[in-house]
Amino acid sequence: MNAVIDYTSPGPLTGVGGVDLLTLDPLPADPTGICRAVPHLVIQPSDAQSLNLSGDRFDENQIRPASVLFERLLALDPAPVTIAREPGKRVVGTCRHFAVMSCALLRHRGIAARVRCGFATYFQSGQGVDHWITEYRDEGRERWIRIDSEILGQKVLSHADDLRPGEFLSGGEAWVAYRRGEIDASQFGVYGTQNWGPAEIRGNAVKDLAAMNKIEMLPWDEWGRMTDAYDGKTGAEYDLLLDEIAEVCAGDNPVAVRALYEHEDLRVPENLIC
Repeated sequence: MNAVIDYTSPGPLTGVGGVDLLTLDPLPADPTGICRAVPHLVIQPSDAQSLNLSGDRFDENQIRPASVLFERLLALDPAPVTIAREPGKRVVGTCRHFAVMSCALLRHRGIAARVRCGFATYFQSGQGVDHWITEYRDEGRERWIRIDSEILGQKVLSHADDLRPGEFLSGGEAWVAYRRGEIDASQFGVYGTQNWGPAEIRGNAVKDLAAMNKIEMLPWDEWGRMTDAYDGKTGAEYDLLLDEIAEVCAGDNPVAVRALYEHEDLRVPENLIC
């Protein structure tokens, strides 16, 4: 793998500096085993509503760095991360938090891993639901394996540890499918909201490029021309840039992925990362 982007080392948001390493030592060596710990560390805000948590607990889904997420988790329960938490002792977060914490643990073990932003087709029939997953590099099989830590061990999919083609579309993959007329963009968006359509695909393509550059932002973060794109104020020129994002991400050449990220409309501002 080209060293321009080293997916075995943490990025600004996936380091575990400051976390008690003794709580991470029991993690197994295999990628799936590592990710199996994560479903018991995070709880979705909707699932936490019935737990009578203090209001500030729900602010945890605004946390970007994995290190802070683990610190919050261990403040609630200092047990090793391999120990399943009762729901009220889990960090309140979104699918992005499941993915980022998984990625952080994989990189902590020196395993090439990255977060991907896109759409899952296995939650709602006929729809692509806004979603984040993790993928890790299996050098033996010479491919990236996509794993959805949030649903590991659940009945949603029997193979959440190795998603099949088409079950998860990255932002760029969904954009290509939309441009080719292969999907109905009105069926791609954020479940439980009015946010559906091509604008959601545009946004996730940009977020996915950032994640491939080891900058894993929150699902609602916006930068560059993303706000205008969500508001329908960008035109053909911006869509051509989206075409380039899709092509570069599909090509998976670290040099090209890093070079495109330097575009002024695509790079995440440092103050937003911090």
